[in-house]
Amino acid sequence: MNWLLPEYLADALPQEAARMETLRRTLLDHFRQRGFEFVMPPMLEYLDSLLTGAGQDLNLRTFKLVDQLSGRTLGVRADITPQAARIDAHLLNHQGVTRLCYCGSVLHTLPATVFAGREQLQIGAELYGYAGIEADLEIVRLMATAFDRVKLKLARIDLGHVGIFRALVEAAGLPTAAEDQLLDLLRSKDVPGLAEACAELPETYRVALMALPALYGGSEIISRARQVLPELPAISRALDELDHLTQAAPDMCFSIDLADLRGYHYHNGVVFAAYCEGYPAAIALGGRYDNAGEAFGRGRPATGFSMDLREVARLGDAGRSTSGILAPYAANDGPRCDRKLACVGGQWIIEAIQED
Repeated sequence: MNWLLPEYLADALPQEAARMETLRRTLLDHFRQRGFEFVMPPMLEYLDSLLTGAGQDLNLRTFKLVDQLSGRTLGVRADITPQAARIDAHLLNHQGVTRLCYCGSVLHTLPATVFAGREQLQIGAELYGYAGIEADLEIVRLMATAFDRVKLKLARIDLGHVGIFRALVEAAGLPTAAEDQLLDLLRSKDVPGLAEACAELPETYRVALMALPALYGGSEIISRARQVLPELPAISRALDELDHLTQAAPDMCFSIDLADLRGYHYHNGVVFAAYCEGYPAAIALGGRYDNAGEAFGRGRPATGFSMDLREVARLGDAGRSTSGILAPYAANDGPRCDRKLACVGGQWIIEAIQED
């Protein structure tokens, strides 16, 4: 019988599993050295806990089942971030800054992209308790140096800010249905559809919303945005924060995308996405999501990032299996060996295996 796994699920065979484990150890050590404490939330939680606060966008991506003990609905986590927010707010209850990191499997009902699997090995780091842009800079630097540690070069880090779109929607007085429609159009960069949807808006906000898809490029986009977007306080703060990031880290390969509204319903500030050459989707995602722990009794400033170790393992060189040394038993050969132990003149030496 041909045993098949469900679509977008796969075994990790020895070489891939070894790479993933090496990466996991390397990155968790990297986070620990920078003050991030390791936590291990459970795979299952009550559904309302997983979908509270930062998790509302995860509803359709979460597998659900009934708990045979309580009769309540459980969810298989699709993201560890809401769990980390719960731990910070409800269990640790620290008054100052808290830094947490994690690594574990998450399961999605549908793949996030055509390249992604439905089971990911998610690793990430979160910083709670500091609202300043310096916290976002720390997280972005942590992400960038994490890729340095695993010898995977980033092509660029896209920066956006969901506060800009939110400020325009509020100033224009748009109802929720219209806001959601504009959000979908901007995410897909459907400029003709956006023009049609904005046709009845006041000119100031129509021009601003139509400008967002084109506000993409280098740091000069921030200055251009100040010229074409209305002078709303929230927009000025958002552009100041993006300017601070680009000025404070000139060594990073930043680009600006003001139409990046990923995670709009739970992010409330800077968002970022890291990309590598030869891989079309973001390899790491992050951003600010203040007050995600409010439903657990304590809303706190929060920012963080995460990535899928399976994809990192496929792209990076760190942890790749090297050739081995064959220590033969009788005449048996070993796989993937380019050297062997041989007894020469009464002494054991390592010599190259000659190809036939």
